[in-house]
Amino acid sequence: MDLALFGKSLLLGLAVAAPLGPIGALCISRTLERGFWAGMAGGLGTALADGFYASLAALGFAAFSAVLSEISGPMRLVGGLFLIWLGWKSLQSKSSPGVASVGARDLLGTSVATFALTLANPMTILSFAAMFAGLGLAEEGADALTVVAGVFLGSLAWWIVLSGSVAIAHRRLPEGFARWVRWASGAVLIAFGLMALVSLLLERF
Repeated sequence: MDLALFGKSLLLGLAVAAPLGPIGALCISRTLERGFWAGMAGGLGTALADGFYASLAALGFAAFSAVLSEISGPMRLVGGLFLIWLGWKSLQSKSSPGVASVGARDLLGTSVATFALTLANPMTILSFAAMFAGLGLAEEGADALTVVAGVFLGSLAWWIVLSGSVAIAHRRLPEGFARWVRWASGAVLIAFGLMALVSLLLERF
């Protein structure tokens, strides 16, 4: 394994996952409501989506850019509507933090939902393409497996740290804090969803 290439790919995975956008807000909210594993389930879905983008990029940057240009519009539409729906659902939720039980089916559903949402998130698409080129991976002629493994593990490491930190801090937070976070998360999701739809409309007219 090319350790330099793996290190760059790991850094890319961390860099794409770390900015606190709609996925981060959703992960924090789920962790506060249902615990560490619920947050990690969402993080796993996101890391898998990042790995999927990495596999497209490693197969050829030109082909990757062409795929992005083809799917960007439909993805923004679907992703924007999905974000608004998730935000509205979060605002309507009345569950108490730490009370709801989480089963295997819930964890799988969370992973699948965040996987789809990450793929449809226009910020993920744009930031991934820019960082992939910025780190010089586009010119590497790189081993695809090394790139995908690095991006996946880098992204997953961030979600482990974030979910773990929120789960630990939750014990020291004042009562009612999780409810405010849920409302803030819902507002953030709706805002990002509206931004995606508005940007799509501006391109069309």
